[in-house]
Amino acid sequence: MAIRALIVDDEADARDNLRLMLKEHCPQVEVIGMAATAEEARKVIAEGNPQALFLDIKMPGEDGFSLLRSLPVPHIPVVFTTAYDEFALRAFKENALDYLEKPIDPEELDRAVGKLMHTLGDPAETRRHSEGLQALMNDPASPLSTRMAVPGRDGLVLLRHEDILYLEASDSYTVVHVKGGKKTVSSKHIRVFEVNLDPKKFFRVHKSYIINLEHLQSFSRSEGNMAVLDNGALVPVSRRRLPELLAMINTF
Repeated sequence: MAIRALIVDDEADARDNLRLMLKEHCPQVEVIGMAATAEEARKVIAEGNPQALFLDIKMPGEDGFSLLRSLPVPHIPVVFTTAYDEFALRAFKENALDYLEKPIDPEELDRAVGKLMHTLGDPAETRRHSEGLQALMNDPASPLSTRMAVPGRDGLVLLRHEDILYLEASDSYTVVHVKGGKKTVSSKHIRVFEVNLDPKKFFRVHKSYIINLEHLQSFSRSEGNMAVLDNGALVPVSRRRLPELLAMINTF
């Protein structure tokens, strides 16, 4: 049995690496296309009718879950490719969904493809897979959609997106400022957060700052081009990002 599959990932290297790994280790999978965005993926799905998706969740702009929500039900069987933390991986497991942690291990890839073939060959398994996807996407408490896990000194700190005020770069670290004046320090570079957070809610106003637009109260020129947040914090806005921020404010 051959599987016609589509690879969806915003990183070109990740797409190429997975395609080569499938060719070498899982020849039963025919990669009919690769997409860097949800929009590209929908076109390939409509034209190529793939039987399965290898899908990265966190993509700039429209993410993988938005893509899945836009597809007809039942969903195409999915193998998630992700760099998520243990909390999010637990959510996949609880909903009986398969995933591959990056960097992808050949043995894990072979296991995932075997499970995928089993799902496609059994209508009951296909139905359970679709139900698992629906449960994951409809769960408002899912860490995949509403929370962010930040590695801290004593382990992982799980933060709700709505509680995050802004993020501040500190050398190669990132300080996450949340409601109540609390701070959490992450070893991840601020660029990682910029890529993975929802761009409709989080905007990089400066090379060292990302703000949560839901907490943006006003913009002040008198203070020297500052974003004023609802807790009174002043966050500098660079000249380069200023026009885009003002354009976003005007659309509110």
